[in-house]
Amino acid sequence: MDTPIGSRLRDIRLRLGVSQRQLARVSGVANATISQIEAGKLNPTVSLLKKVLDGIPISMSEFFADDVEYTERIFFRANELTEIADGGVSYRQVGAKLHNKAIQLLKERYQPGAGTGRHELRHEGEECGLILSGRLEVTVSDQVAILTAGDAYYFRSDQPHQFRNSGSEPCELISACTPPSF
Repeated sequence: MDTPIGSRLRDIRLRLGVSQRQLARVSGVANATISQIEAGKLNPTVSLLKKVLDGIPISMSEFFADDVEYTERIFFRANELTEIADGGVSYRQVGAKLHNKAIQLLKERYQPGAGTGRHELRHEGEECGLILSGRLEVTVSDQVAILTAGDAYYFRSDQPHQFRNSGSEPCELISACTPPSF
């Protein structure tokens, strides 16, 4: 995806005939915040962008996917993984459009200090992950753990959760979510 997040959000919102105020009302995100995102004055965290997109509704993978015709694929080269985040967090997804799929597999990378944002994530399903390198602080409800290479997590994702790289080096992990939520 070469289009900035704000422009893409505005284009999708307008294509669907949704006003900023309507989107603010259904997503629970302030109209001024949506305006700042669309104007390119605010780069949203993963959790904030997900909250906005839930109001459309559109998944993060659909939001970040290039507008190409979807064909069923089996194999994906490293350079063909779909990037569905921006900034200090990278989510590289296997496959592009997962609306009829049962699982979402991601290679995630968090830069030092980066995370999913101050808004907790919460969605249907389950998710798990395996830390490949670095440190990841995982918060699920009132439980917090610092995970390092070889450590893993698994939880029901309807529980409020957040992720943050609390280390000084990038953190990489492989995660799965069912059903796909981004």
